Amino acid sequence: MRAVGGTMQTGIDPRDLIGLRAFDRDGRKIGTVDEVYLDDATGVPEWAAVRTGLLSRDAFVPLEPSEVADGALRVPFERSLVREAPDFGVGRHLSPAQELRLYHHYGLDVPGAGPAGSDDDMTFGRIAGSGS
Repeated sequence: MRAVGGTMQTGIDPRDLIGLRAFDRDGRKIGTVDEVYLDDATGVPEWAAVRTGLLSRDAFVPLEPSEVADGALRVPFERSLVREAPDFGVGRHLSPAQELRLYHHYGLDVPGAGPAGSDDDMTFGRIAGSGS
C-alpha cells in the first residue's frame, strides 16, 4: 500500500477519513475507519478498513458509493454484510483477486473492467491509520 495519495472525488483527503465512525445504511454503527486503501496506479482511494469491534477485526468497505456526511462515513450496505466481508487482514496490499472478491461480496460492478486480465497490474496501497 502507498502511504501517500490523492484526494477522494468528494474533495476530502483520505487521511481525514482515519478515525471517522462508520455507519450502515440504517444508521447503525459499524465501527471506526482504521486505514484507507488507494489504487497504486491512480492514487484514488477505493477501500476503507473499518475496525468492527468484533474481536478487533477490520472489514473492508468500498468508498464508492459510500459518502462522508456529518463527520461520519455512511456506507450504503447493511452492517451484517460489512461484517461478513472477506477478511484479508490489514497493513498489506490488496491483490487484484482480493479486490475482485470484495466487489463481488458487495454486489458492485468492477470499475474499469475490460477484457479479462486487464486489471492484473492493479494493487492497492494504504494510508496507515491510527493502529499503525
